[in-house]
Amino acid sequence: MTAPITAILLAGARPIPDPLAQAAGVPVKPLAPVGGEPMINRPARALLGHPAIGRVIILTQRPDAFADHPAAAWLAADPRVRFETGGQGIASSLLALMEGHALPFPILLTTADHVLLDQAMLDQFVAEAEGADIAVAMVERATLIARYPGSRRTWLKFRDGWWSGANIFWIGSARARPVIALWQEVEQDRKKGWKILAAFGLFALLGALLRLLTLRGGIARMGRKFGLEARLVAMAQPEACIDADKAEDVMLIEGILRDRHSTHPPL
Repeated sequence: MTAPITAILLAGARPIPDPLAQAAGVPVKPLAPVGGEPMINRPARALLGHPAIGRVIILTQRPDAFADHPAAAWLAADPRVRFETGGQGIASSLLALMEGHALPFPILLTTADHVLLDQAMLDQFVAEAEGADIAVAMVERATLIARYPGSRRTWLKFRDGWWSGANIFWIGSARARPVIALWQEVEQDRKKGWKILAAFGLFALLGALLRLLTLRGGIARMGRKFGLEARLVAMAQPEACIDADKAEDVMLIEGILRDRHSTHPPL
């Protein structure tokens, strides 16, 4: 890796009230506690602790909420962290940020609820995404079920298995802008896999429905449609697709954090 990575940590709020934020009495979900501290703290520390990452931009509609929170105020004090105000959509906010600030590539995106993000995940993702124009991290269902059989995710089925997103994305060059613009168009349907596939063309949709495509091959084909190199990064750690989206997720994550602490206690 030659150029330092710009990490964007998505810490926005949905248009509707978030149950975790409401239960915790905080203005935005990333400040809801997981494992005794605001959930954003752990992925932020993971990003700042990785040697390939040069800066972290926190994209949120409420920068003031973080500065005012005693357990998250350290983020605003870190010289490598910058807050930017985003809109309602991830893709539209990202495009505005890229256009307005001329962000250097490569860019790594992840989310504030990716509480279990760690150095090993970042090592794998950076190593396998480097050189691509765009890359997306996914976890195959067998990888997750082998360790966490009770965890429920949203799955997309392809010839090479059932896949769930890991909330880590790579933008390696400006050639990725048309894909982000397409993401903006289908963003409201990002949980509905067939609509996303349909936006890339009839062949991709039929290939997925008829199980003719592998996910890796499908992503590469979609990249070629836009004249760029697109890659799947199949994450080795099942925890990569476990985010703090619901109360049951938080319970699972806190159990994993306790196990990590007992296995590797602080010195």
